[in-house]
Amino acid sequence: MPLGQSVCESGARPDYVYFPTTSIVSLLFIMEDGSSAQIALVGNDGVVGIALFMGGNTTPSRAMVQSMGEAYRLSASLMKAEFDHGGEFMLLLLRYTQALTMQMAQTAVCSWHHSVQQQLCRLVLLSLDRLPSNELVITQELMSSMLGVRRERVTEAAGRLQDAGVIRYGRGHLAVLDRSKLEARACECYSVVRRETDRLFPARAAPEASLTVNDQRLDFVRAIPANQD
Repeated sequence: MPLGQSVCESGARPDYVYFPTTSIVSLLFIMEDGSSAQIALVGNDGVVGIALFMGGNTTPSRAMVQSMGEAYRLSASLMKAEFDHGGEFMLLLLRYTQALTMQMAQTAVCSWHHSVQQQLCRLVLLSLDRLPSNELVITQELMSSMLGVRRERVTEAAGRLQDAGVIRYGRGHLAVLDRSKLEARACECYSVVRRETDRLFPARAAPEASLTVNDQRLDFVRAIPANQD
C-alpha cells in the first residue's frame, strides 16, 4: 500500500475490500474543481469498502493511502458471501460501520467549528491510534488535501505545534514529541470518536471475537490501546 495510491475511486464498485494492518487509508470527497476533504480514515481498526456489504455497491468517496504499509485484501464476492451468512463476522462489520459513521459525522462538525490547528491535532491523533509508532510519513500537500484547506494554513498550524514542542516536522515526516500536549490542543471531536470506538470495541485481555472462515479460525483483537504514551 504505497503512499498516495488510490485504492478505489469515487463512484466505482470495488472488486476487493481491504483490511489495513500497518497502513492507513483516507476516505476523501472530491469536488468538481479537484479540491478534496477527508471524511474519515481507516487503519488497523477496520475495513475499506463498507458499501459492498451495506447494499450500496458503489462508494461516493475516494480511498487513498495516507500512510504507507500493508493490508489484507479480500475479494468482494467472498466477503459478501461470508457477511450474508450472518453471525459474528456480520456483527463485527456492522459495529465497525457504526464507528466509522460516527467518525464521518464528527469530522463534518469539526471542519465547520474548529481551527485548522485543532483539526490537524485530531487528524494526527486518529492516525497514531492506528499505527504502532509515534511517527507519520505525510506531506503538507497531503494534509492540506485531507483537511480541505490551503497548504499555507497547514504550514502555519504545524509550525505553531513545532514551536510549542508538541511535534517535530520536516521533509514529510511528523513525529509526536508530547502526546498529552497534542491531546490538550485538539478539539473535543477526537475524544468523542475515541470514546465511541472504545465503547463498540472494549479492551479485553482475550481476543475480541473468534470465528471460522473456510475452516480457518480468525481472532479479532482490539486495535486501539486503552492507554497510549
